[in-house]
Amino acid sequence: MNRTFLEDLDIRVKNWNKKHPEYKWLSTVYRSVVLFMYHFGMHFKLNSKRYLCGCVFMLFFVTTSSFAFYGSGEQPEEVLSQSDITLAGEDESDEVLAEVIEDEDVLDEYIEADFHDEEGERYTLDDILEEHGQYMPASTEDGSEEESYGASGGTEFSADDWKLTLVNKQHPIPDDYSFELETIKDNMKCDKRILEDLLRMLQDAKEQGINLAIRSPYRDLSRQEYLFNRKIDRYMNGGMSYMDAYKAASQSVTVPGASEHQMGLALDITSDTYYTLNEAFADTKEGQWLAEHSCEYGFILRYPKGKEYITSIGFEPWHFRYVGVDAATVITQNGLTLEEFWEEYINH
Repeated sequence: MNRTFLEDLDIRVKNWNKKHPEYKWLSTVYRSVVLFMYHFGMHFKLNSKRYLCGCVFMLFFVTTSSFAFYGSGEQPEEVLSQSDITLAGEDESDEVLAEVIEDEDVLDEYIEADFHDEEGERYTLDDILEEHGQYMPASTEDGSEEESYGASGGTEFSADDWKLTLVNKQHPIPDDYSFELETIKDNMKCDKRILEDLLRMLQDAKEQGINLAIRSPYRDLSRQEYLFNRKIDRYMNGGMSYMDAYKAASQSVTVPGASEHQMGLALDITSDTYYTLNEAFADTKEGQWLAEHSCEYGFILRYPKGKEYITSIGFEPWHFRYVGVDAATVITQNGLTLEEFWEEYINH
């Protein structure tokens, strides 16, 4: 008759005790360890399906929570304010998250730390002209200024157009996306193809008494990872769990690999007298000029107020993205986000 594992164990222990009565304590330890390992293994064997289901659930939770996208459906009846960054669909009862997010002092500190990176990394048109020489926009025969990327004459837009590449949490930078950088000033760079329009915008603004300042244009992946991880660490130091800190961080610093700054198409623009990156910049004459006229040079206000439920990013009146004059005009005149523009003009 076949014996069970436990019966064999008992027989081995008894035989040992008979041969070595002075070492009974050793057989007791051995038996205890073997029994523990046996029951531990049997527990996982008998409950393997439960643990497998739990692992699948946790994997689903992590992936959906970390990169949740709040689609471009109908606008909710009550638009979210910057002081209540929690996006539609999230658990508004999360007291820890709300407590940290709504702390204006904390937000200001993070914004200052994230975008005031190095002393002097803020350049006006005069600073930039030292790098490029006096800039004169191209002119046509009748004296009118000529756009760098002239109007196409229609409303047909292509998903393959580099200027219109959609990048957000759900659409990371394509693996085959390539571009050439051009120096704006010192270590500040941008996509070479947008520099002419950028200089033209700066110069035209100055001629109208608007003194703009460029800051934080192109960032490489390592820099974006540093900013994002630092934000997570600070939220966690404030009492958040990692998942809550990740969600909160992703609402003010774009997830690495999905940042337009990494493409050289996005810039943070303020003025030579207003240094803080906050909502109040929208009320300055520079912020108002950019919101109204940047489209004439191919730029759009990327994260407008009231569209947080679409962009998943809070209102940033300083963040401008190059999309070309044609698309920028359509987006600005119709009050669209880039996501809505894609839905209406490219994915239709």
